[in-house]
Parts: sequence; structure tokens; C-alpha cells
Amino acid sequence: MSVDVLGPLLPVVPLVAALSGFVLPLRSRTAAALLGIAGATGALVVAILLAVRVDEPFETVVEWVQIGNLSVTAGVRIDSAAALVAVAVGVVALAVQVYSTAYLHDDDRYPPYAAQVSLFTAAMLLVVVAGDLILLLVGWEIMGICSYLLIGHDRRLPEAPAAAVKAFLVTRVGDIGFLLGIVLLGVNAGSFWITQVLASLPGLPAATVTAAALLLLAGVAGKSAQFPLHTWLPDAMAGPTPISALIHAATMVAAGIYVVTRLYPVFVLGDPSLVVLGVMAVITVLIGALAATAQDDIKRVLAWSTVSQIGYMAAALAVGAPAVALFHLLTHAAFKALLFLGAGSIIHEVGSNSMSAMGGLRRRMPATFWSMTIGLGALIGLPPLAGFWSKDAVLHAASSAEAGWLPGLVYGVGLAGVLITAWYAGRLWLRTFFGTPRSPGASSAHEPSWPMTVPVVVLAVPSALLGLLAFADGFGARLTPFVVDLPEVELSHLGAETAAPLAALVLGFVLVWALWRRDAARDPARFLGPLRSTFDNAFWLDTVQDRLVVRPVVVLARRVSTADQRVVDGAVEGTGQGTADAGDVLAAWHRAGLPRAATALLAGVLLFAFAAALYGSAT
Repeated sequence: MSVDVLGPLLPVVPLVAALSGFVLPLRSRTAAALLGIAGATGALVVAILLAVRVDEPFETVVEWVQIGNLSVTAGVRIDSAAALVAVAVGVVALAVQVYSTAYLHDDDRYPPYAAQVSLFTAAMLLVVVAGDLILLLVGWEIMGICSYLLIGHDRRLPEAPAAAVKAFLVTRVGDIGFLLGIVLLGVNAGSFWITQVLASLPGLPAATVTAAALLLLAGVAGKSAQFPLHTWLPDAMAGPTPISALIHAATMVAAGIYVVTRLYPVFVLGDPSLVVLGVMAVITVLIGALAATAQDDIKRVLAWSTVSQIGYMAAALAVGAPAVALFHLLTHAAFKALLFLGAGSIIHEVGSNSMSAMGGLRRRMPATFWSMTIGLGALIGLPPLAGFWSKDAVLHAASSAEAGWLPGLVYGVGLAGVLITAWYAGRLWLRTFFGTPRSPGASSAHEPSWPMTVPVVVLAVPSALLGLLAFADGFGARLTPFVVDLPEVELSHLGAETAAPLAALVLGFVLVWALWRRDAARDPARFLGPLRSTFDNAFWLDTVQDRLVVRPVVVLARRVSTADQRVVDGAVEGTGQGTADAGDVLAAWHRAGLPRAATALLAGVLLFAFAAALYGSAT
């Protein structure tokens, strides 16, 4: 099958599975599972074929409508970077679909859930292959809808609906800017076709490009959970754990980073957008890492970890290394999907999200233990695991970037992030798998059924080996967007600079290990002292947003509603009531008895006669 057929087919396969799944009755669990798995498998096969066959960039375009000088088009564009990201999406989506069959074995609403996962996958793949800003926006928005539905899937949990609404509204704030940025680019370029938009950038006013870049960054901050629109992601853990894996590894948060790489010339020319992105990134790296140190919920530790790791990707973009950002995106997709699914297995067996209820699971769940050990090692950047190569490439890109304060800031914060990541990942590893069981659930835990265990074990392979692609000839060039004229980056850098991240990693782990050894029954986070509450509440940013934004908006909405009810509705209802009362009076006069009516008629005749007499005498 040719590339021009495979490209459009990539999002269509899971879309067909989704549409078919939506019409299934709730009792058709087996059919829903087969459709979901088939859709993800088909998408993965198509993505692999594209990754193998695409050497040169390919794009196709169809004009939808011509509005004056503005051409609205649709089509796809495929290059090696798009194909590799599509493979990552397909792998994670397939793992999630297989895993969910066992994890949600007693869910009465499994068929719509599986269909929504397929739709989520199709939306992300549409973003990946979109050659047009309008199609990209369609996929972008469908992901927002799917995240709302899937985060709030378990309606028995009181926090799930609130988390779904929060995720939807916070990302909506950023998406308003994203939409305006797309409109600004398309209208000024005369086309929404990405290649034409990028080609027209040198001829556009600098202020227009800068405004578009900053507006697009608002959407990226929302979807990719970057400061200050990051607060929705930890709360999204109220959704099923497989959905957490999908959102954190292959969709939503990855979409923002990917879009920046595809539209990178907009940000390069839209000065100072990369500086803004870099400042957002370093703040996000620190907030996410520090917040993860104090969480007791294992999923929230991983959620804040995602916030921090996406910050590394954004930082790589800010220092001019989009290929490095995509490299870390790919490795992160593997080990973060592994960690979330492994955490789901533990929660399924222990019956609690709290690490305080875990402990001693190393011998009870050996496959999960060794797989998560690989995933956590990749997360902290332990050589030779995948995360080591991509995170080292980020730091190397920052240290070798052109002189300026931003690369130095990125490198310093990135180095601190390595130390903190090693600390909180080591804490999770020690408290979950070592020591003695701290609850009956932990004492009776065992490996879950094969649909949950196999995806975790399989994901351990790319988590361990994916980084070795850095040594493949031309791999950096394959990750560089074809519309960007940038020199190939060195992804397999090993030198004296690598010693500093490794030293930070060792220091972070030794510190948490020493604290844990002092009292394995207690939490090393207690040594954070008064900072623990601040870190646990992520520097109270949710509280600040609640008091500065949410509460004033709610008060304003209530006052507007009251004014609408009392003034607008009052005026309308008062007018209607007054008219009805006047009609009642007039009706009462019409219902007068015969004597009174005759008297009134005679009085009227006399009155008119008297008026006529006066008028006649006057003339």
C-alpha cells in the first residue's frame, strides 16, 4: 500500500473502531474489546509501515472552499518524525486497550469507554498527520472532549466529575488563544495549509508572527500542562489508570510539544516566544519535581513527574533543539506508560492508591517490580536506559546552545530536576516494593491477570532500549521537522558534561535511600519539614487560582444572574403582568350588568352631546 493511502488511513482506522463501538449495546463487552484492540492494532501497523517507507516528506492537499483570497484546505503531511510519533501513539493505545479489558472487568459502561479511547487515539493521530491547521484544530479539540469524558468515566467517584470539568475548563482557557493564533496565521498567510503558512512567514509583519506564536503557546500550555495552566493534570488522576497512561504518555500532553515542533519557524521568528516558552518550562520542571516529592498517592507522584518531564521537552524547544524534544517525547511515552500501567496493577491488587498502604511488593509482584524498576530508572536517567539518552541530550543541547542567559538557566534547572527526580522516584520505589507490607491488601497482593501484566512487561523493552536509537545514523535528522532548516543534533553525546547529571542522580537517590534506611516504616518525605505541606499542595497555586479567578468569576456570574432575574426578567414579567391587569380591568367593564351598562351608555351619549353643543356655539 502506497504512502499516499497510508497517511490518511492512520487516523481513520481507530475512528472507524470508535464509531462502530458507540453503536454497540452496553452488554456487548467482548465486541467492544475486540473493536478497541483491532483499531489500535490497525493504527500501529499503519504507523510502522509509514515509519519504514517514508524517507522523504510526503504531503497531499485538497481544497475545501475558497473564501475571497483565503483558501481552506484539508490533507496530510508525513515525514519520519510524524511516523515515529504515530508509532509511539499506536503502541501505547494498544497497551491501554488490552490492559483495560482486565482492569475494567466489572465496568458496566465498558463499551463506550473503549470507543472513547479509540476516538482519543484517532484525534491524536489526526494532529500528528494533519497538513492543515484546520484539521489540526479538529483533532486538538476532539482530544479535549475525549479527556473530559474519560477522566469523568467512573461516576461513582465524587472527585471524577469535578476533575473532568477542571481539565476541560483549564485547557479551554489555553485553547481560546490557540484558536486565535491559528486564525491569525491563516488569514494573514491566505491559507491554512501548514507548508504555505510557514513559507509566508518572512513576508508577514513581525508583530503578527509574535502575536500568533504567543497565542499558540497559550494552547500548548493548556494541553501540555505547562505553568500556569498545569493544575488540571494531577487532578485528572481521578480517571481510570489506563486513561492516565494514555493522557500522560501518548496524547494530550504530548500534543502541545509535537505541535510546537511542526510549527517551529513561527516560534523562531516570533521573538520572544521561545524565551517565554523557556521560562514556562523551567518553572514547570521545578514545580512538577518538587510537588512529586511530597505526594502519597502513587498516581499523583507520576502525574507531577509528567508535568516536570514535559517541561524538559519544552526547554529543549526553547534552546533550539526540536529533535531532542521529540526524542524525549518518544522515550517518555514508553517509560511513563509503563509506570502508570504498573501503578494500576499495584492499585488493583492492594486496593489503594496510597503508598502508605503498600510495601513489600517486590516478591509478591516480581514482574511488576522489575518492569517498574526499569521504568523508574529510565525516568531518572539511569544509563543505559532510554531516559538517560534523551534527558542527557536535553542538557547537552542547553549547555551547547548560543550564549545567553536562557540556556544557562535551562541547564541549571534541568540539573536540579535530575537530582529531585532521583529523590522522588527512589522514594516511590523503596516505599512501594521494599520493607514490610503496610496493609492487608499489600500482604495478599499477587501479579494480576495476563492482560494487565503483559502490556507492562512489553513496555519495559522500549523503556530500556529505545534510547539506543540515538546511535543510529541519521536518527537526529529523522526527528528534525522537514520544514525547519536546523543542523542535525547529536543525540548520543557522552562526555565530561555527562558526569554532572550522573552525579546529581546518584546524590538524589543516595539521599532518599539514607532517609529510608533510618526508618523504613515511615515516609522519607517527613524530612521535608514545613516544606512538605507547600510541596504537597504544589505551592498553593490551585488555591491562588481559586481565589483570584474562580471565586471572582463565580461571584460575578451570580450577580449577573441575579440582575438578569430581577431587572431583565422583572421588566419583562412586569410588563406582561401590567398588560394582564389592564386587560382584567377592561374585561370587568365589559362584564357590567344591564342597568349599569345602560347608565354608562346614557352618560356617554350625554357627554358627547354636551361636547358637540359647546363646539357648535364656539364656531
